[in-house]
Amino acid sequence: MKKTIGWGIMATGTIANKFCEGLKSLKDAEIIAVASRSLDRALAFGRKHGIKRAYGSYEELVKDPEVDIVYIATPHNLHYRGAMLCLEAGKAVLCEKPFTLNAREAESLIRFARERKVFLMEAMWTRYLPAILKVREWLGKGLIGEVRFLKAEFGYRCTWDPEGRLLNPDLAGGALMDVGIYPVSFASMVYGSQPQSIKSLAHIGQTHVDEQFAVLFGYGGGKIASLSGAVRTNFVNDAMIMGTHGRIHIPDFFYAKKATLYTASGTEEYGPEFEGNGYHYEAAEAMSCLREGKLESSVMPLDETLAIMHTMDTIRSQWGLKYPGENGV
Repeated sequence: MKKTIGWGIMATGTIANKFCEGLKSLKDAEIIAVASRSLDRALAFGRKHGIKRAYGSYEELVKDPEVDIVYIATPHNLHYRGAMLCLEAGKAVLCEKPFTLNAREAESLIRFARERKVFLMEAMWTRYLPAILKVREWLGKGLIGEVRFLKAEFGYRCTWDPEGRLLNPDLAGGALMDVGIYPVSFASMVYGSQPQSIKSLAHIGQTHVDEQFAVLFGYGGGKIASLSGAVRTNFVNDAMIMGTHGRIHIPDFFYAKKATLYTASGTEEYGPEFEGNGYHYEAAEAMSCLREGKLESSVMPLDETLAIMHTMDTIRSQWGLKYPGENGV
């Protein structure tokens, strides 16, 4: 792999802007090209971030020979299509969360990537933040004993815009897909498995997407996770992991800047400053994998991504929530 890895950016929304700012913290990363379904938007985005080339179609982006890996920042309903376009062109992929609309789409992408031996990774940026790495270290050392209960939430009140991506069912809007993926994935990370039982409740709003939800996960041995999300209600957004010998508190866990360990031995707080805006950590992991010839990340493995999508499918099935055109791949 060459010294500098060339990135392509697919879509030009808020998350793409944040990711590009993050990439600027990495000396071995170069943003080669950006693509949008609107050439004018791509050109404006390119000027803002000093990007070499701007394309008015995703097809042009994946044909660029200098692009090694593509970051997919499209609306949720376009993740599968964009990722498959990249994989077919032999481009490595870092795809925003939620990875796809459902497990069927995720399984199709993963199978194709493995057949073609092309790198593929879900952009669950939380997992790569220093504070979360420290939490995993504490858990691995058994500092709070056996984990018995997990509580995690992520909710905010968005502007009322029925056509926008958060409330539009055509764009797979709603709380579960936009913010709920964070606590669901966090529970998967903490417990290392998917729940054996799922009980959930959601409020489906007038645009026919879930505006808020709560879910209880049951695991073997009586272990429990209580998770919630919202796009029309402000939450505290903390996570708490309770064990037999202590607990861990992570404020604003989805972009965790610190974590605190409480045990009988005392309190330990961990919270170094981000080197950049935090999005560069997942990018650095993807580039490290490429340089080592890996086809997936051990921090966010594809089998776990698929398992999480199955869990998300089960939750939505309890609400009878299906997105328009969501019939398969």
